[in-house]
This record gives sequence, C-alpha cells and structure tokens, in this order.
Amino acid sequence: MQIKHWITAFRLRTLPLSLSCVGMGAVLAAERKAFRTDLFLLCLVTTVFLQILSNLANDYGDSVHGADHHLRTGPKRMVQSGIISLNQMRFMVIVFALLSFVSGIALLWTAFHNDLFHWLVFLALGLLSIVAAITYTAGRKPYGYTGLGDLAVLIFFGFVGVDGSAYLFTRSFHAEMLLPALSCGLLAVGVLNINNLRDLESDAAAGKKSIPVRFGRKAGQYYHAVLIVVSVLSAAVYVMLNYRHVLQWLFLLVVPVLLRNVMAVAKKPSHELDPWLRQLAISTLIFVVLFAVGTLLS
Repeated sequence: MQIKHWITAFRLRTLPLSLSCVGMGAVLAAERKAFRTDLFLLCLVTTVFLQILSNLANDYGDSVHGADHHLRTGPKRMVQSGIISLNQMRFMVIVFALLSFVSGIALLWTAFHNDLFHWLVFLALGLLSIVAAITYTAGRKPYGYTGLGDLAVLIFFGFVGVDGSAYLFTRSFHAEMLLPALSCGLLAVGVLNINNLRDLESDAAAGKKSIPVRFGRKAGQYYHAVLIVVSVLSAAVYVMLNYRHVLQWLFLLVVPVLLRNVMAVAKKPSHELDPWLRQLAISTLIFVVLFAVGTLLS
C-alpha cells in the first residue's frame, strides 16, 4: 500500500477546520493572558488525530452502508475504489483512535496534572469525541445517516473544540466565549453542508438523510447562507462585547470570500461544488487567523 493512498484517505484538506477550532480556543486564552505553547501543540496534535480518525471512519462507514457508490460525484474514496481494503481501513481506524487517546491523555496530564475532577470531565469529553468521530457513518446505527451530523459538527468543531480548548488554558468559562465557538462551528457545518449538497443524489439513494436529502436542494442552499451569515454575526457580537480597537474587525476582510462561497453553492450544480468545500475550509482558517491577529494586536 503506497503512502500517497493513505494521505488521500486522510483527506488533509479538511484539517483547516481542526486547526481553526483549536486556534480560536488559543486566541480566547491569549486574550485572557493564559496561552501556553505546550498545551497549544498538544491540542493541535490531538485534534488532527481526531479529524483523520473521523475521515477514515467515514470512508469505511460510507462504503459499508452504501453511500459511496457510482452515483457519488465527489472524489473517489479509497475503500470504494478498492485501493484500500475494509480490513486495512478498519485497522487504521483503530490506530488513529489509539493515537487520539494517547495524545489526549498527554494533553490532560499537561493541563491538569493531578486534578481528578477535571481529568474525569475532559476524559469523558475526549472519549465521546473518539466515539463520535467513528460512529458518524460507521457502526450499526450511524448518526450521520439520520441527519444528526450537522449538530455533531457544531458541538465538536464549535463548543467542544473552541471552548473546551480555551478552558484547558484558562480553567474558566465565560458565556460570551460561546459566540466565537458558534462562528467556528457554523462554518464547519457549512463545509459539511456543501458535502451533503454535492452528494445529495447518492445519499438519497443510500438512505442517508442529510439536511438537503430531508428538505431538498433549495432548502439546503438557504440553510448554507444562514450558516455563513450567522457565523459572521456571532463573531461581530463578540467583538462588540469586548471592543478595544478597530483592528478587532480585521476578520471582516474574509466576508467577501465567504459570500462568494454562498453564491457558488446557490448556483453551482452538484458536480461543481467540491472546490467550494475546500474553499470554505481554508476560508474558515483565514477567518480565525484574522480574528486572532485583530484580537492580539488590539
């Protein structure tokens, strides 16, 4: 098995979403003078392992449950194409589940040492993250096939990814921190929604009841616009609540790019949507970088 095939299976183009949620959590910590490089690096490694785990499990699960078939318009999956066998993919899912667990344990030790209460709470969150990554499309009753994928992405790429990361640094939580978490979470849901619009026909044929399958393409396009607009508004409200300097509005520079994504999703046919998935993932990371620069320089 060539390494390039596994790299394809890892779907590295989705990693900006992982980097974005951890990055936003680190920004919130730095804003409160609590940033630590060791925690940040461990957060990054753990989140990347979880993202790759989710991608591998998705490749495996969609092949088993039939969502990856000849009607699918997205990039060929490794199991679907026969390049990687089910057994090989299952083994690699186990490997990355273990890597995520070990990295998570190192992260918790670095953050909490002997604090048993925080250990138990975050260990539970970590295990739940691993289970959620695997069971999105794998297992007997994958929740991605019932239309719950959007909610899971919002929770894990938004509230857990951002506010959970921030808490590891700060040991504190403020309700206003939910706003940037909501921004990251909704942008990540937007990436999933493009994926679901692209695969609408093949998902419907496989019984995968995503939002576009349940409510139709037009509803999925309107839904996408709402996701993007509310994500920007959430960040704007956070800035207004914590306003110090005009530089905090720097993140608005990415808004034209996000609006271009909305217009493309509204007009492009399924087979032309895939580049816009990658565009939104990268735009999300740029959004967070600009938010960070504006916050830390203000």
